[in-house]
Amino acid sequence: AAQQIVNIGRLEKYFDAGAVIDAAALAEKRLVRSSSVPIKLLAGCEDALSRAYTIRVHAASAAALEKVKAAGGTVEILG
Repeated sequence: AAQQIVNIGRLEKYFDAGAVIDAAALAEKRLVRSSSVPIKLLAGCEDALSRAYTIRVHAASAAALEKVKAAGGTVEILG
């Protein structure tokens, strides 16, 4: 199935600390093409987060989960 990829390194440019980031929010900022296609969160080795977010996506890499948690945020994996 097609997935849209979002790298955590791009989030701080678009979202303030404490933001709830879901498909609609990502689509609004044009980080994904469509809010109806599953989204996977990834972390590049250079990516770091300094802000806590609540992120709702369909999948996430272990590295992305770790970096979101390290910044005090949470990732909710959608069914």
